[in-house]
Amino acid sequence: MYTKDFEVRWSDIDANRHLANSAYVNLMSHTRMAFLMEQGFDQKTMVTYKIGPVAFYEHMYYFKEAFLGNQVKVSLEIMGLSEDGKFFEFHHNFYNDKGENIARCEMMGAWISLETRRLTGLAIELRSKFSDIEKAASFKVLTKEDTRKFLKIPKNL
Repeated sequence: MYTKDFEVRWSDIDANRHLANSAYVNLMSHTRMAFLMEQGFDQKTMVTYKIGPVAFYEHMYYFKEAFLGNQVKVSLEIMGLSEDGKFFEFHHNFYNDKGENIARCEMMGAWISLETRRLTGLAIELRSKFSDIEKAASFKVLTKEDTRKFLKIPKNL
């Protein structure tokens, strides 16, 4: 399991003086990008391959509050990847300095071609970067159907 440590900053709190929803999202995004960079998915690589990550959803569950000055640890576990590398599912947990789980997030995303603006699989040399990475015990190979499990479709005006 990958983890990243943070301190709750003034800009992270909301009107209730606890960690704001938007701050949770930002800390998860920072954790994901730090993880990906450590696997070789830095800006230079993404520019070379003309790809970028996109989030389909982030389902948050809150258990306890975090306040200004508190330390939080954000984890990342790989729950699923598609065979072509197009789709990924990560779970994040937030822990306080006592190790208590204060929030959880289930997120799913994919890679997008920055040329065609369409979802794309990863080149084999990029897919191989995931082969030796520790996966969650309940890891599964994702399919397009997994991305549709909540059956949400757009409703135009």
